[in-house]
Amino acid sequence: MIREAPERNLALDLVRVTESAALASSRWLGRGDKNEGDKAAVDAMRLSFSALDIKGTVVIGEGEKDEAPMLYNGESLGTGRGPEMDVAVDPVEGTRLLAFGRPNAIAVVALAPRGTMYNPGPAYYMKKLVVPAQAKYHVDIKMPVAENLRKVAKAIGKAVDDLVVFVLDKPRHEDLISEIRQSGARIQLHTDGDVAGALMAVTPWGDVDVMMGTGGTPEGVLAAAAIRVMGGEMQGMLDPQSDEEKKALLDAGYNLSRVLTLEELIQSDDVFFAATGISGGTFLKGVQFTGEGALTHSMVMRGRTGTFRKIEGLHSFDKLMRISAIKYR
Repeated sequence: MIREAPERNLALDLVRVTESAALASSRWLGRGDKNEGDKAAVDAMRLSFSALDIKGTVVIGEGEKDEAPMLYNGESLGTGRGPEMDVAVDPVEGTRLLAFGRPNAIAVVALAPRGTMYNPGPAYYMKKLVVPAQAKYHVDIKMPVAENLRKVAKAIGKAVDDLVVFVLDKPRHEDLISEIRQSGARIQLHTDGDVAGALMAVTPWGDVDVMMGTGGTPEGVLAAAAIRVMGGEMQGMLDPQSDEEKKALLDAGYNLSRVLTLEELIQSDDVFFAATGISGGTFLKGVQFTGEGALTHSMVMRGRTGTFRKIEGLHSFDKLMRISAIKYR
């Protein structure tokens, strides 16, 4: 059998991008200013991308929704050398979590071959269902909540009242929360951070078994990259939260009753994903300053090989700032 020589794992380059964003933004932990924390992460991430050998185009960026000046949809990233890639970024997933010192703010990046990443266009919100690999093919986002939870419980070998469901604590989820409680399952309510919630549902050490509810469409595409590597299942339906968003979607030809599968959200196995903890939590520890530098905690994934790594990085600011324009302190 002829075996291919190992190719460069871009996920190991991506983790430098998420580490830089986490280090820069973590200085704003709990200081009440989500815009400054996000700006610090955006600036650091954009500068780090400039050294990455890809021809990248931002498909999921800091675009119109956040009125961000950089890492906008359609922006070119990388050196212009290397493979053509779709890029999804969220420099701070959970800007309010960072601003108010709450857990599970993370810096996230994903890459996929050009043209294989779902472009949400004017879709800001998506209804999502995420389950681990054992429950793949057992769920349907259009089924009643209780039925999906029964099927997940059976697939993973638990009782329904053993399950923990991640749900964003939003008024729009009042009925969903009531249905989950009536089923007997338990709930973790989070104010923000549904990328982290989706990852918790598919990683072995996650505190939750299922992620349900409506969150950001861009965040859904980002999460889909990691879920595809981990072998889990994700289904989505566009779920506009305003008349303006609904009209924009219908005018652009989007079908609001269509179920988006994981394979539609990310159409290639040759995907790369990296995330670094900013504010900490049970999922990914946050940036820990040592006085002379900092310790970071990251995860990186490569779809083609299915490789998943957890990486701890010890950073010396004196050395970093001799070669980097990023202000780490």
